[in-house]
Amino acid sequence: MPGRAPQWGFRWDDEDTHSPRWFPQGITTSADQSDTDDVGGRQVACVSWYSKTLRWKTLRWRSFGSRLTFVDITDGDHPRYRHVLLVEPVLGVDGHLTLRPVHVHAGGIVWHGPYVYVAGTERGIRAFRLDDIVAVPTGGRRSRLRVRDNKVDAFGYRYLAPLRFCYDAEADHGTDMLRYSFLSLDRGTTPHQLIGGEYGRNGMSTRLARFELDPETSLLLAQDDGYSRPVHLHPGGVGHMQGATVVDGTYYVTTSAGSSGYGDLWVGQPGELRRFAEVLPPGPEDITYWPSTGQLWSLTEYPSRRYVYAMNRSDFPPTSVRRP
Repeated sequence: MPGRAPQWGFRWDDEDTHSPRWFPQGITTSADQSDTDDVGGRQVACVSWYSKTLRWKTLRWRSFGSRLTFVDITDGDHPRYRHVLLVEPVLGVDGHLTLRPVHVHAGGIVWHGPYVYVAGTERGIRAFRLDDIVAVPTGGRRSRLRVRDNKVDAFGYRYLAPLRFCYDAEADHGTDMLRYSFLSLDRGTTPHQLIGGEYGRNGMSTRLARFELDPETSLLLAQDDGYSRPVHLHPGGVGHMQGATVVDGTYYVTTSAGSSGYGDLWVGQPGELRRFAEVLPPGPEDITYWPSTGQLWSLTEYPSRRYVYAMNRSDFPPTSVRRP
């Protein structure tokens, strides 16, 4: 695996490694979901993907939306995974159910309690309750998403996760709306906090935000007017941020340099981040933390060079130490 930082990792199967349609973006794990690091006795990583708009054989150009992939990594030598297509169910006035793809970039995700939160850039955050996942008959036409005569065509997918609700992005007067480019979780605060931030270049804002989560429901805490506002918003990010997580008050930020350049890891406080140059594989994306292992987890997006990998947080101290 390229890059100096990765200590362990895995690749997808050949179809997903080389797919020109599906691009992996966000990552979260069962260590975010629970205090025990596992779900039902299994250690699990969850990755989000978005679909590019490509021609489907002889049919029209289209996007398949977004999906989640749940990877059982309990046996680190033999990871196993299943894809789950994200869908929006719509009930028409005639009582007929239709399904729509969820079109978001899915640049970051957080699994907390029963929900997986998916970053939607200018659209805000989409929430999926995992108890809602349904299995549909295998097969069906891979070219469409529809319900007809009690049958489901779901682009060939076996599992569907219906959209539960949305946090739409808004902003107070005089404030630019936050772009939710990525998400992560800080379990070191009480209550836990959702970390969000912006990918930016050429003068775009690169803000980092924190939202509190209700410890009972795992929903974003709302004020009396029904809005969830950040408890902290800092402009001091860096350009080309792809992910950010917080451990013991310290930020760990990934940045990219295109398909051929190695990525950077930035460590410290917003506005005072220390750069560890070219330690990540090309195309780094979101980042999360696994407390019991002391490892930061990330992933890469480009075809033929797609990895999910872990790196030791201790290798990247927030400040340099001068030896006597």
